[in-house]
Amino acid sequence: MPSTATTAFVCHATWRDRGLHVWGWDGERPAPAGWLLRTIGRHVPDVERPIRSDGSRANAVVRLSVPVEPHGTLTVSSIRIDAPDVAGWIGAALADRDAAKSDSVIWFGQLAVLAAKLVAAGRVLPSIVTERGRVAARWTPMLDGVSHTVDALHAAAPLVCHRGEPDVTGDALGQLVDAMARQQLAESGFAPPPPGADPTARLHHGVARALAAADPRIGRHPATEVRRLDVALHRARRRVDGLPVAVARLRLDPPDDPTEPWWVQLQLVDDDDPGRWCNAADVWQATPLAVDLAGRPDHLSVLAEVARTAAHLLADELAQLASWSGEPEPDEIPLEVGEVPAFLDRAARRLARLDIELIGPERLVHGTPRLHAVVDDAESDGEGPSRGRLGRQAVIEWSLVVDDGEGSHTLDDASLARAAAAGARLMHQGGRWIRLDPDTVQAATTRLHTLRETRRRVDPAGLLALAAESVGDGIAGGATATPDSTPISLEATQGWAMELLSGLGDDQLSEAVAPESFVGTLRPYQSRGLSWLRLLADIGVGGCLADDMGLGKTATTIAHLAGKPGPHLVVCPLSVVRNWQQECARFAPSLQTRIHHGAVRERAEQASLFSITDDDVVITTYGVLTRDLDTLRAVQWGTVVLDEAQAVKNSSTIAARSVRALVAGQKIALTGTPVENRLTDLWAVLDAVNPGLLGSKRRFREEFANPIERHDDRLAASRLRALTRPLVLRRTKSDRSLVPDLPDKIEKVAWATLTDEQAVMYRQVVDELLVDADRETGMRRRGIVLAAITRLKQVCNHPAHALADGSRLAQRSGKLNRLDQLLGHILDVDGQALVFTQYTAMGVLLAQHLREQTGQAVPFLQGSVSVAARADMVDRFQSGADRVLLISLRAGGTGLNLTAASHVVHYDRWWNPAVENQATDRAWRIGQRRTVMVHKLVTEGTVEERIATVINDKRAVADAAVGHGDGWISEMTTAELARLVRFDPNGDRP
Repeated sequence: MPSTATTAFVCHATWRDRGLHVWGWDGERPAPAGWLLRTIGRHVPDVERPIRSDGSRANAVVRLSVPVEPHGTLTVSSIRIDAPDVAGWIGAALADRDAAKSDSVIWFGQLAVLAAKLVAAGRVLPSIVTERGRVAARWTPMLDGVSHTVDALHAAAPLVCHRGEPDVTGDALGQLVDAMARQQLAESGFAPPPPGADPTARLHHGVARALAAADPRIGRHPATEVRRLDVALHRARRRVDGLPVAVARLRLDPPDDPTEPWWVQLQLVDDDDPGRWCNAADVWQATPLAVDLAGRPDHLSVLAEVARTAAHLLADELAQLASWSGEPEPDEIPLEVGEVPAFLDRAARRLARLDIELIGPERLVHGTPRLHAVVDDAESDGEGPSRGRLGRQAVIEWSLVVDDGEGSHTLDDASLARAAAAGARLMHQGGRWIRLDPDTVQAATTRLHTLRETRRRVDPAGLLALAAESVGDGIAGGATATPDSTPISLEATQGWAMELLSGLGDDQLSEAVAPESFVGTLRPYQSRGLSWLRLLADIGVGGCLADDMGLGKTATTIAHLAGKPGPHLVVCPLSVVRNWQQECARFAPSLQTRIHHGAVRERAEQASLFSITDDDVVITTYGVLTRDLDTLRAVQWGTVVLDEAQAVKNSSTIAARSVRALVAGQKIALTGTPVENRLTDLWAVLDAVNPGLLGSKRRFREEFANPIERHDDRLAASRLRALTRPLVLRRTKSDRSLVPDLPDKIEKVAWATLTDEQAVMYRQVVDELLVDADRETGMRRRGIVLAAITRLKQVCNHPAHALADGSRLAQRSGKLNRLDQLLGHILDVDGQALVFTQYTAMGVLLAQHLREQTGQAVPFLQGSVSVAARADMVDRFQSGADRVLLISLRAGGTGLNLTAASHVVHYDRWWNPAVENQATDRAWRIGQRRTVMVHKLVTEGTVEERIATVINDKRAVADAAVGHGDGWISEMTTAELARLVRFDPNGDRP
């Protein structure tokens, strides 16, 4: 700064409007503007720059009124220096040894030194402020430890520094600290992190940016977010300053006498320790409780400020608290009972916006009323469980209950009636207040009366239907809504009803003792299965024993039949008729078995089935059942057993309708795959053994199948499990605790490559398919697609399979060559193998080829083989006379016991893993002593490789719905088809 020795003017400084005004005085007159610009302005950046609308930079010559003793108030010209440039100018002024320094300039120099020390020590905190109607972020000093220095500076400030205005010291220090902190951040290269997606993250980014920029404005953000951050920063400052950090909350306190008012109390609570709190009244009365929360008596004013601020905000938000507006000592407000529900309705949302908690009342129950059913056993209604379907009855006591954290509270009928009649929203009962919705109470009461009239007694089917209604989504506490939206729950503490509602899981079953007439020993899990069958029979319902293939469902069922009065009917595929006869003779020789099929069937018709005794087991096929339905349904069967019950999964078939027409005390379905393709398979099987229990197929599809399969609806799945769990018992071989002696099963893909001939044929079929699929639409396109997929799979099998021309077989198919290699290794080590194919024509070709290769006939078990011939094939293979057995997947994939095989070969693949598993389980079952190797032939780079991927994906899903056969492929776009069927020998393997 130039020396003032040649002039009488001395620089003085005054703080005003967030800036430092510097002016000159010679004791008689103020310095002119020209002198200011020459001597002071050249050290101040951008002097005479126009003031911007936001006022962020304002270094300019302005007029200023200042107090000068003894002249009074003078109007002088001054240069206004904005806060970021103040420290620089003061430093230059104090460094000029020749310049006269006024007390005011020296004082501001001391203030700048203090600000610099605070910033250097990191003694600053961010804060949210409002400037000229805009929200800004500023750095503010932390004065703990230096408050005495600030007080001393303020006391020593010359009058001209502040013109008598209050807190100029604090404002000037704050502005200097803010400017210096920004400068330090800028010099350090600080950059805020990228903004997040949610409002809070965007606000934090805006504040961080504003704290480092010249422009302190944070931009536009939700007011609630800004206020929440502002409150948090204020609390942080109070902590630093050693002041109490308390927040306001409301307490709603109900009376013991329902005729007296409720009270809304304003309270203050320690933000760090919720156990330290006091009422606002304690603050006004300076009670020891309030002093303890404040920390010391002189801090009670901080609590008072928090209480008044909160009360004024609450008065603006909630009409019931309007009297707190302007109230100097807000405390508590009474509410009439009728006002409480409206207060609670509004309070939750509005208090959340203010970040003010509402606590209590502990005696107010907020739960939605639910219908609660206590189930007890009743006597049978007549016929008895062994003869009459669903003969058991349960008695239900219905009530309405509400829940809170301490348990359930039953609503008495009289109180409910009064509340419903008055449209009351609060009900006092048993020392508690219960909040009610009049419409909900009315609907629930109406529903309660209806249930008491119509569902006081229910059979097992009705009880299971209620169980399905009572299931939530696994989170809602086991209650869901009835048609009128009232939740319902069930409780049974004893008897068959409790067992049925518990789900009858394997871990809940006891081990039953087989009847004396049963020859053999059941494994523990089979004994539990027997217990389950008996329990269902006692209740009067049918079930589906869905254990994995090979876990001995037949033996378990025979033990059940041996202990029940007959006659019994077993309906099964033709391939296992003789197996049933043999197993009955083995495990229950006292049972008289009859095969109702073929010539035996004709003799039975002549003798009349009506002559059978209670000890008889009649074995027939699904085909014969449909033809002899009139004869078979005339018998009152003790038990009807449906073996391989997936045969009735299409409920519209004659076989399925015939099964439902049979009369029996109990119907049992046996299947290892209760769900092969879709959930409606499960409905069909259970409807066959309990007609009507699951409702119509259309209703089942709407309520369960579509929501679960299309939308993965957890609630629908939970309800379906509750409805079906007691009726389906499934154990799997993957649980090695069930069958610890079952050997391992090792599955592997045996890769094959197309021969040149096959590759040419494959590409030709693909090219024709894509052209035709692009040209055709509707049913014609679907037919073209399905026919082409079949032809591609035939090409992969063998050119002779696709051409059907009877041409030679050897060395034309990569897959057949791979089969020759596999069988060669298996036979070299004296192994035995099952070879499955889904195509009868391919089976014939394989039989021809293997005969040519080995010089011995290889049997082929397929649909046209008679029962006797099937039995002979099985016996020869099991005895070791035949080393290889070809099997049609559909004809021999179920019901056969072929444990002599230690190798299973799937020559071609189906889309459905359940079908493939059934076939494999012909060898991997109880009785198998060796590890079973499963070889799956797949041609690289073809549609077969994509089929393998589909099977792998679906196998992991317990209730896979892969569609019927190949039908879903026909819905693909041409581009999707191209990806599925293209020939890519270098493609990725699944």
